[in-house]
Amino acid sequence: MSLVDDIEPVQARTLPVILLLDTSGSMRQDDKIDVLNDSVAEMIKELARVDAGHGFITLTVIAFGGESADVIQKNVPVAKIAFTPLKASGKTPMGHAFTLARELIENRDEISSKAYRPTIALVSDGFPVPALAGELEALIDSDRGSKSSRFALAVGADADRKLLARFASGGDVREASEAAEIRNFLQWVTNTVTQVTLSTFDPDVKSQLVSDESIARLQQDDAF
Repeated sequence: MSLVDDIEPVQARTLPVILLLDTSGSMRQDDKIDVLNDSVAEMIKELARVDAGHGFITLTVIAFGGESADVIQKNVPVAKIAFTPLKASGKTPMGHAFTLARELIENRDEISSKAYRPTIALVSDGFPVPALAGELEALIDSDRGSKSSRFALAVGADADRKLLARFASGGDVREASEAAEIRNFLQWVTNTVTQVTLSTFDPDVKSQLVSDESIARLQQDDAF
């Protein structure tokens, strides 16, 4: 046995991005689901370009519609994702999406303790059905959930803004009065993750799109 056999491989330090996407029946109205699908596809393409095969940025897509939430992609390097458009139907089981997100980020086998703090982005146009049973609090009060950067988008007049404010870091909820603005939100999240990534590869990178504080927060050690 050679000395090389005794050396454990160094685990890549990743930046986990998690999308919680409303795919309830109301998302069929005004082309919202079509714009959402196009925007997610664009986001994946841009993050893969920035990541440039490093495997640094990983993406999880959790869709909540019908009777339950589903993990569509689970902590996959963005360059390896083949995104299939989501379909909208049924209720808004947002609570189940929160549970799946919490289970993922708290799983040290799935997301290493060496990973940067997660970015979680939530898009919704309605109220959770059934009503939440502590799932939101369980996520945002968890070890990693409390330290994550959480962004929320309220789509249209019927979105539950109070709930989204509870979810979002600092209570800052972005607004989309029409479907086209979903793209703006996901581009903004993409820019945030992009600048964190670029500043990791090149510390001299500067941007007016993302504050130094935001970059520093995301790049802090997970510390678990």
